[in-house]
Amino acid sequence: MMLENAREYKKSYIVAIVALLIVGASNAALAYLMKPMIDKIFYEQQLGLIWVICGAIMGVFILRGLSSYVQAVELAKIGNNLVARYQKRIFDHLMKLGLDFYNDMRSGHLAAQINQNVFGIRDLLNMTITSIARDAISLVALVATMIYMDPILSAAIFLIGPPLILAVAYISRRIRTVTREVVHLNSHLLGAMQESVQGVAIVKAFTMEDQLRAKIGRLIDQAEGRSNKIAKVSERITPLSEILAGFAVAGVLAYGGYRAILNQQPPGAMFAFITALLLAYDPARRLARLQVGLERALVNARMIYEILDTEPKQSDVPGAVPIHIEKGEIRFEDVYFSYSDVAPVLHGVSFVAAPGKTTAIIGASGAGKSTLIALVQRFYDIEKGRILIDGQDIAGVTNQSLRHSIAYVSQQPYLFEGSIADNIRYGRPDATMEEIIAAAKLAHAHDFILQQPQGYDTPVGENGVTLSGGQRQRLSIARAIVRNAPILLLDEATSALDNESEKRVQQALDGIMQGRTTIVIAHRLSTIVNADHIVVMEAGRVVEEGRHETLMADPHSIYARFHKLQGGADWQVLDDMGETGEKVPEVRKTATKRVRGKAGSKA
Repeated sequence: MMLENAREYKKSYIVAIVALLIVGASNAALAYLMKPMIDKIFYEQQLGLIWVICGAIMGVFILRGLSSYVQAVELAKIGNNLVARYQKRIFDHLMKLGLDFYNDMRSGHLAAQINQNVFGIRDLLNMTITSIARDAISLVALVATMIYMDPILSAAIFLIGPPLILAVAYISRRIRTVTREVVHLNSHLLGAMQESVQGVAIVKAFTMEDQLRAKIGRLIDQAEGRSNKIAKVSERITPLSEILAGFAVAGVLAYGGYRAILNQQPPGAMFAFITALLLAYDPARRLARLQVGLERALVNARMIYEILDTEPKQSDVPGAVPIHIEKGEIRFEDVYFSYSDVAPVLHGVSFVAAPGKTTAIIGASGAGKSTLIALVQRFYDIEKGRILIDGQDIAGVTNQSLRHSIAYVSQQPYLFEGSIADNIRYGRPDATMEEIIAAAKLAHAHDFILQQPQGYDTPVGENGVTLSGGQRQRLSIARAIVRNAPILLLDEATSALDNESEKRVQQALDGIMQGRTTIVIAHRLSTIVNADHIVVMEAGRVVEEGRHETLMADPHSIYARFHKLQGGADWQVLDDMGETGEKVPEVRKTATKRVRGKAGSKA
C-alpha cells in the first residue's frame, strides 16, 4: 500500500518532503543562533552584530513559515485525493462482487465501515511522511546541535529514550485490538440508525420507538466506552513523556547552572543547548506517539484492504467472450444449486424457454423460482449442470454482455436518487428523451409522470417514497423497456400490487413481452394462463410442464390443484401449501372461502 501510493504522488511528496526538511533544519538553525546571540550581543556586547543575527533569525522564521504552508497544503491535497481515489476504488470493487457478498453483509454496516476506514489510509501515509521528513529530521538536527554544543550534557537524551520506547511498544499492542472493536461498534451503530430511518414507517406503525431507542442507546454506550478506553490507553504516553522530559530539562539546567557559576563559562553554548533541547521535545513527543497513531490507522487500512482483497465469485472466467444472441433460447440442463452446504435449492432442473415465447414458472414459496431468475443473470454460479442461451454456456461469456442482453423487473422495484427520467435512463445510459417518453407510454406511466410537479425532472425521493407501489413498478417496467433487450425476466412483478395497479402493470408487461424470450414468475394464475409454456416446480424440482389447457386436462395434476385452490383469486394461497405441494387443511380452505364471500358481497 505504501509503495503503491508513494508512486502515485511522487512529485507532490517530493515537494512536501523538501518543505518538511526545511522546517526541520530551521529548528536546528534557531537553536544554533542562540549561542552567537547570547555570547556576542549580551555577553561581549558587540553592537554591530545585532542586526546581522536578528536578521538571520527573522529569515529562519520566514523560511519556516513558508515551508510549513507548502507542506501542509501539499499533504492535504494528497490526503483528499487519496480518500477520493479509495472511495472510487472501493465502490468499483463492490460493483464487481456477487450477491453472495451482500447476503452476508448488512448495507448500513458496510457503508459505515467504509466511511470510517478510508480515512485511515490517508492518515497512515500523511503521518508517516510528516514524522519522517519533519519530526525525525528535526530531532536528528537538534540532537546534532546539542552534541556539538555539549557532548556531556547530550547523554541525558539517551537516558530518557529506552523507557519511552518500551512504553510506546506496550501501548501500541493494547491499542490495536481496541481500535478494531471501536470500528465494528460504530459500524453497527450507524447501520442500525440507517435502518431505523429507512424503516421509520414500520417503526411508528408497531410503536418500536422505545425498543429501538434502547437498542441504539446500548450501542452508543458501548462505542463511547471503547472510545474512552482508546483515549485512556493512547494518552498514557503523554504523562510519561512529560515526566521524562522534566527530569532531563531540570537535570540539564542544574548541571549548566553549577558549571556557569563555578567555572565562569560564557552562557551562549548553554542557552543554545537548552533551546535545542526544548525544541527537540515536540518532535520527540510526536515521534513517540507516532507508533500509537500508526496502529490505529493500520487497523483502518487493513479493514479496507479486507474488502478490496475479496475475490468476486462470479467474475469472468479466463477466455470469456461476449455473448451473441440471435434467437434467445434459454436452456436449463440438469442444474443443481444451493446457497449453502446445508440448504440445497435446485435438484437437477431441466427445461427450455423457447425463443420469442413466454415461459411461466409457478410453485409454492421456496420451490426455487426466484433462484432460477438469479442464475440466468449469473448472480451465482451453479454447482452442476449448464445454463445455455442460444447454445452458449453462460459460465463462459462475459457478465457484462450477458446482463446487457437481459431486462429485469423485480417484485419490489428499486428507484435511485435522481429524477424520474434518470431512473428510466438507467436501463440504457445513451437513451434519448424521446425514447424515455416512448418507454414510459408503453409502461402506462406517461400520464402520472406528467402530473408530477416537474414532470420527468421530478426527484423521486429515497427509493421513490413519494410514489405509489404501482407507479414505482411502472417506472421499473419503463426502465426495462428502454433497455430493449432480447430477454425479459419478470420476478413476481405484480404480486404486491392492488387490482387496479396490477391491471395497468399487466397491460404494460403484455406489450413488452411480445417477440422477446420471457421468463415469468407469478403468484396469480390469471397473469400466466396465456403463457406459451408453464413450468411447475416443487421443492427445487420440475414436476410438470405444458400449456394451461394441457396441465388442466389432468384433474390430479399439481397445476390443476393450484388452480382449484386459487379459484381465480389471490395466488398467495400457494403459501398455505407445504413444500411438497400438499393441500391446505379443510378448515383453512373454508375460512378462505368465507372471507372471499364477504369481500365479494361488499364489492
